[in-house]
Amino acid sequence: MEVLTVEFRIKPQFIIAFAAAIVENARASRATEPGCHQFDVCRDAADPRLFFLYELYEDEAAIQAHLQTAHFLQMSQATSAWVERKTIWRGSRLAPP
Repeated sequence: MEVLTVEFRIKPQFIIAFAAAIVENARASRATEPGCHQFDVCRDAADPRLFFLYELYEDEAAIQAHLQTAHFLQMSQATSAWVERKTIWRGSRLAPP
């Protein structure tokens, strides 16, 4: 299994709109992408501008398929100006198997 974590710092005036967009993207990913096993959207309790995603995919091909979906491309384009900072980490899940 391949892991993506993504941290977003969102401009204050876009927090509510970004939350709705990223939650919908996660829902669509789980519902329509067979290689997407988990897509958690989290927000920092102390800093509402900070969002954290935990995504679990079957393999690299599933990640690449996700990055080409209409829902991902639409969300990414719609929210790009709202993002102050975006940090991506990629890894492999070791446990549980």
